[in-house]
Amino acid sequence: MLKQFHTALLAVLVLGFLSSCQSANNDVRDAARNNIESTAPSVTPPASPAAAANTPPAPTGPTTTMSFEELTFDFGTVTEGEKVSHTYSFTNTGNEPLVLSDAKGSCGCTVPVWPREPIAPGATSEITVEFNSKGKKGQRNQKVTITANTNPPQTFLSLTGTVNPADGAQPSIQVTQ
Repeated sequence: MLKQFHTALLAVLVLGFLSSCQSANNDVRDAARNNIESTAPSVTPPASPAAAANTPPAPTGPTTTMSFEELTFDFGTVTEGEKVSHTYSFTNTGNEPLVLSDAKGSCGCTVPVWPREPIAPGATSEITVEFNSKGKKGQRNQKVTITANTNPPQTFLSLTGTVNPADGAQPSIQVTQ
């Protein structure tokens, strides 16, 4: 009897949790639509790194599409210690507000700055990526993973190029056996 009571209580709690999550998702989606309708700029500037602490959760509502002018940027050849920055432009090509929920570099040397506000359908925005070549030598292929309410949810950007050792630096020695 006690086991049946616990099972019934657990079922009620799970159903309550699931229905509250769906309600919260609808509230977030409606808020994003209202925000875009009231303040729909043609271009959304990237947010500052300080805003990273307020990263929204991955959206779970309707999906949209985005199109980048380029997915890969070749920065050529730089000297170790130089910083390379590139701005990737993209457009919300779908019919729903585009919400970027995350942007992460493949390592701490690759830092993206991305817009935190929803991007209206047809609007363009930018993601700026900075690569710090300090301690990095040779051929580089740095990746940034963008997570948004798109299908598939992740888009990958790349910075490629070569980092030459700084003057006075000891060249890397490869030992083969």
